Amino acid sequence: MFSRRAHYGLLAVLHLAKQFGSSPVLIADLAAEQCIPKKFLEQILLDLRKARILESKSGKGGGYRLGRPPGEITLGEVIEVLDGRVRFSVFSGKKPGADQDGSADQPGYAIHMIMTDVSDAISRILDYTTLEAALRRSRTVSLRAAGKTNSAG
Repeated sequence: MFSRRAHYGLLAVLHLAKQFGSSPVLIADLAAEQCIPKKFLEQILLDLRKARILESKSGKGGGYRLGRPPGEITLGEVIEVLDGRVRFSVFSGKKPGADQDGSADQPGYAIHMIMTDVSDAISRILDYTTLEAALRRSRTVSLRAAGKTNSAG
């Protein structure tokens, strides 16, 4: 669905969102904790810094941190920086269009329109889901899983 680059970028910014308000995180530490190749991560973080999603500090106590609060950065924004605008398609060839007489009654066109709606819905979710909301959702799922584990034992 997304490139490895976008996946790693999301892992990195979510990790930095957890650390928001703390000192900057070293690339080596971030790479090790998230199992991301360091050289690849350096390129990703540089692009996110250029887009002002991240900021960096050099020298002692340096590293990367979010450039804005986690509630102001969306998943869609991160993905767009790393992969471009999200568009999903089930068609590998020419997009279906209207018949020769101008009608759009062909089944291929109906599928195309439905998949366009699906793509737009996914984009809306990504564009409105902040890092803060993603972390909150992750914590909720973790708490539910922990409750099931504790109550089952």
